[in-house]
Amino acid sequence: MSEMKFHWASPLDSGQEKATGNYNTNAFDLDGLIDFARYAEKSGIESLLMGISYHMPDPMPLIGALSSQTEKVKFILAYRPGLLSPTLFSQMVNTISWINNKRIALNIVAGISPAEQAFYGDFCNHKERYERTDEFLTVSKKLWNAEQPLSFEGKYYNIVDAELGLNFKDGEEPYLYLSGGSEDAQAVASKHADCLLRYGDIPEKLVEQAQELHQKGLKFGVRMHVIARETRDEALAAIDKMMTNPDIRTKEEIAEFVKTCDSEAVKKSFDLASQASDDWLSDRVWSGAVPYRGGPALAIVGSYDEVAEYFIEYKKAGVDEFILSGWPTRDEMEHFCGEVLPRYRKLESVLG
Repeated sequence: MSEMKFHWASPLDSGQEKATGNYNTNAFDLDGLIDFARYAEKSGIESLLMGISYHMPDPMPLIGALSSQTEKVKFILAYRPGLLSPTLFSQMVNTISWINNKRIALNIVAGISPAEQAFYGDFCNHKERYERTDEFLTVSKKLWNAEQPLSFEGKYYNIVDAELGLNFKDGEEPYLYLSGGSEDAQAVASKHADCLLRYGDIPEKLVEQAQELHQKGLKFGVRMHVIARETRDEALAAIDKMMTNPDIRTKEEIAEFVKTCDSEAVKKSFDLASQASDDWLSDRVWSGAVPYRGGPALAIVGSYDEVAEYFIEYKKAGVDEFILSGWPTRDEMEHFCGEVLPRYRKLESVLG
């Protein structure tokens, strides 16, 4: 049985203090991000997820900058088909693979909000976005496999005799995550991806999907937060502190944004949080920050030992990879890497 992989979502800066606060989106701290990436590298984090959204810096140039300042940590590039042609996208990814010695994976996101997609001049509906994603990945993977010159005629892309002088380093192709909670997402993932990535839930609710994905040869990844302290009482105290004087305006803005979403993953995550008993799905999974931060904010909470043991339950359920975050995210990474991860690896070694 292979080891669980643990990745971390890169922040916009050194890390948000509270789950209920808003980001300063009009600037970003490159020096802080470099320091964060170097710390992640030293701490044993496999990869850093570089997210994409209208309120964030574009992740592609950031990966280029961070690659020059690190040696081992990998980067997961989140990107949306439709913003670039597949030929240009493949060319850019290939270039990064040479800059950082193949330390790049892809998280393909079809898009969650027609309103946000319209910012970029994209007016495809949910089903059309996944049809386009299928075409986009078909072309990209053919280019990575050096099927050149490449011509392709589809509904969304027409490519004529495409050639790229620079292939992905060593003739390989990037590891590919596809995010989504719909049947359309799973169909495209089954065809093109290495790992389906989704928002979290309690372990017992993930078993069936994990089995289905494994039967298709896919890995199963989950995006969540973690809040771990020496004792459970300290972890609960951290939640109380975090939720003191919440920014109601942020909650209202998120609620308005969710109304524009046609993503099943987003809708399911908010429905899940609304059904929780006093913000808890179980004694280890807290949903109180979801209304402020969205689906990724579902959090595993407890003492170092409790959190490590709960990750084992996810392992048994069939989860292969986690992309984690925390508040503030560097501090939480220190708790996780310094205390939870060694405990988890010890428990995992017993499973065989």
